[in-house]
Amino acid sequence: MVRLPHLFVLLPALLAACSSDSRLPEFELSGSTMGTTFNILLVDPSEDLPKEHLRSGIAETLERVDRLASTWRSDSELSTLNANSDTDWIDVSAELCAALEQALEVSEQSHGAFDVTIGPLVNLWGFGPDGAVIEPPTDDELAAVMAAVGYRKLQTKCERPAVRKQNTDVYVDLSGWAKGFAVDELAALLDEYDLKNYLVEIGGELKVRGYNAENLKWVIAVEAPSKTLRKPHSVLRVTDTSVATSGDYRNFFNHDGKQYSHTIDARTGKPVSHGLAAVTVVSESAAYADAMATALLVLGPKEGLELAENLGLAGYFLVRGGQGIQEKTTRNFDLLRN
Repeated sequence: MVRLPHLFVLLPALLAACSSDSRLPEFELSGSTMGTTFNILLVDPSEDLPKEHLRSGIAETLERVDRLASTWRSDSELSTLNANSDTDWIDVSAELCAALEQALEVSEQSHGAFDVTIGPLVNLWGFGPDGAVIEPPTDDELAAVMAAVGYRKLQTKCERPAVRKQNTDVYVDLSGWAKGFAVDELAALLDEYDLKNYLVEIGGELKVRGYNAENLKWVIAVEAPSKTLRKPHSVLRVTDTSVATSGDYRNFFNHDGKQYSHTIDARTGKPVSHGLAAVTVVSESAAYADAMATALLVLGPKEGLELAENLGLAGYFLVRGGQGIQEKTTRNFDLLRN
């Protein structure tokens, strides 16, 4: 299943009247990964750059992250953990333990709005590897699954490293973290090659370094929250940071005239139903931005904005209202525009 991004890089011709002679050379790599696509754009790389070696490193990095955190492949370490019904400490790799520990920190910060144990609910509502559904679950089905949901049912001991489940049915889903984590890992790889100007994007989660081919800040479009059209709603001009967006308008199903979003609140077990259409977070870490955008979308336009302000996040909220889509921003996001 290919997941379309909520963010994309605008073509320079749409934004500035620059001569093609003034553009710096670019080198692009792209492909498929993690059920979506990846794109890497290098600006003015050295002629001595070992491109084939870099290409192999990119493929190995993406394969490593997928083997680590995918719930769609049975041979991943995460799938192995999910298949283990032991409630004692389970030895895991240091990398998986660190990822889980960092994701659980977002769960604490968001009061459970981001929850890596949400996997059974994702499957129950038809948005996971178990396949789609055509109607919502019954109250009894929901109650049975909720017994295994809750981020406090998962503990980490990364000095060992190991993970413990408090319930045999705890099922971990890192899909709200893994794409951003993969972006961070690819960026770290590019830094090892001493590349100064680049963009890394996986399924819309992205990180940029330096400047674009016009020697300006990167221009990132935030997509309008439309179910039918793909067009920019606004643009950001950023450098040396990560950007992630979560939205409710791309993945959903309808039943008896009601829409059920793939954005599920682990605290209630049900898809969110408020007016917040999309949230964009700008942060140093793509993994953190990815997870926090999900959390803020779950929390909604009021609680989400309050949490983003309290945490000092650069957050951009698109809210449905009687007058169409309204923008709400945090103070730190406004600083990006100045």
